[in-house]
Amino acid sequence: MGQPVTVIEKPSARNGVVRFETNRVLTGTGHERYRIGDVVDGVHPSDELARRLFAHGGIDGVHVNSNVITVDVAKGGTTEGVAEIIEDLYTYYRPGVEVPVFEEPAPAEDA
Repeated sequence: MGQPVTVIEKPSARNGVVRFETNRVLTGTGHERYRIGDVVDGVHPSDELARRLFAHGGIDGVHVNSNVITVDVAKGGTTEGVAEIIEDLYTYYRPGVEVPVFEEPAPAEDA
């Protein structure tokens, strides 16, 4: 469950840099840049994406501008699995995760 994200991988003119275009805006009109070794402790979608991509490995840097994610691939690294990480960014309920159940609100009393 969650919002499906469509990802298109495109090569860049620079060797070792790959662009991913999505159907979801991640940063509004601003942009965010992350380098390997940076502490990423923010709560925005681009922060979470950077954490997931660095945890995946093989990435030296991530730049997010609106719906475009630019990835600096580490020497010897590949983009294998990167599109799937981006696609899963808004997937909240995964197999084995219990879906939360919310209590019904108390009925309103007539005045």
